[in-house]
Amino acid sequence: MYLAPGLLTACEKEIRPNGRSVIVVGAGIAGLAAGEALRKEGFAVTVLEAQEKVGGRLRSNRSLGIAFDEGASWIHGVKGNPVTKLARQAGMDTYETRDDSIKAYDLGGTAYSDAVFGNTEDALYETLRTLSSRGAANKSFEEVFFQQYPERADSRLWRFFLSTYITFDTGDLDQLSSLLYDAGEEYGGAEKIAVNGYDTIADHLAKNLDIRLNQRVTRIEYSADKVQITHNGSISEADFVLVTVPLGVLKNNAIEFVPALPANKQTAIQKVGMNCVNKFLLIWNATFWEDVQYICYTPEAKDKFNYFVNVNKFHPGSHALMTFAYADDARQTETMTDAQVIEQILAHLRDVYGSSVPAPQNMLRTKWGGNPNAFGAYSYTAVGTEMRHFDDLAAAVNNKVFFAGEHTEADYFSTVHGAYLSGIREAEKMTALL
Repeated sequence: MYLAPGLLTACEKEIRPNGRSVIVVGAGIAGLAAGEALRKEGFAVTVLEAQEKVGGRLRSNRSLGIAFDEGASWIHGVKGNPVTKLARQAGMDTYETRDDSIKAYDLGGTAYSDAVFGNTEDALYETLRTLSSRGAANKSFEEVFFQQYPERADSRLWRFFLSTYITFDTGDLDQLSSLLYDAGEEYGGAEKIAVNGYDTIADHLAKNLDIRLNQRVTRIEYSADKVQITHNGSISEADFVLVTVPLGVLKNNAIEFVPALPANKQTAIQKVGMNCVNKFLLIWNATFWEDVQYICYTPEAKDKFNYFVNVNKFHPGSHALMTFAYADDARQTETMTDAQVIEQILAHLRDVYGSSVPAPQNMLRTKWGGNPNAFGAYSYTAVGTEMRHFDDLAAAVNNKVFFAGEHTEADYFSTVHGAYLSGIREAEKMTALL
């Protein structure tokens, strides 16, 4: 449990209690950002977290000697991004990953020339600039793309780009909106990956908050003057509740709302998509790959083990690679044993580097699709999604039940900074009611 210190720090102004109480459901970055902002405005804040530690999808595993971020890894665009400053305050070390430091291979370990790889990448970006003009509300990205470019369907290189550049960042291509696949805003500047763990930000935001761990909220009743929150069989009351659980948790009806949520919010929960991305960290006794940031491979398989991050770049001497699976392939990996996963990853690496590539010494993996605290990785614009649905997800109910999380931020959904901004937004809403 994190408890507010009895003495104010020298740099913190005196906080005057305002007589109002808030229970925050979820200690991810949205809940922590909101909780800290509300605490400074004099609210009595309690955070209920279902997991054994804070962070939500900012979750770092250090069991193999380096920080493996199971959820978020990158600051996407450091220029003007609020997470850039937050990371600095939290002591999160970062490393700039360069997209041009890359080596790509086809079947049999045949290297793609820089020209072929680069020209295909350029063609993809050009396609993305125009494809939405041919889209339709009831058609997926995949359907429209291959209607327009049928010759690309059998290209392993095109499948790679669609997988790692689109599915990774959005969601299942057969469910991704052909109109809104590029919705949202982006920050400029470099992409930087966390080195010592993204959870340093969560720990930083949590240090002055009253956080109750291992508390799973199952019911929120808001018909009386006070909101009643049921967690682990107990009931707590507050003037306000802020719900920051991931969209996947809402989709799975893991929390009962009494009365039921408004119809437009229920519709938004159904219509906005939830992607699944799983990550795999593998460590060897020695490095057998090139000194580049990214190693790409174009297998027949669509959405798994085709993109490798060279962890040596930011953890020198770690002899580690990180790879991914997306969408249905990611969900399918959750049914596989560690041995089966390693076998498939090794098949790809041995096709590139030869049969002498040894089995890794260790592997860490995620299973976000079945994780009851997330049921997926992040939201995306599915067929049937309208941008107003993100605003519906963000709307307060009766000025008592408030909502935050990356899925509630129309401009920056699916990102850490979107989640952070949503928490600040909701804190401002509650403060305005004083």
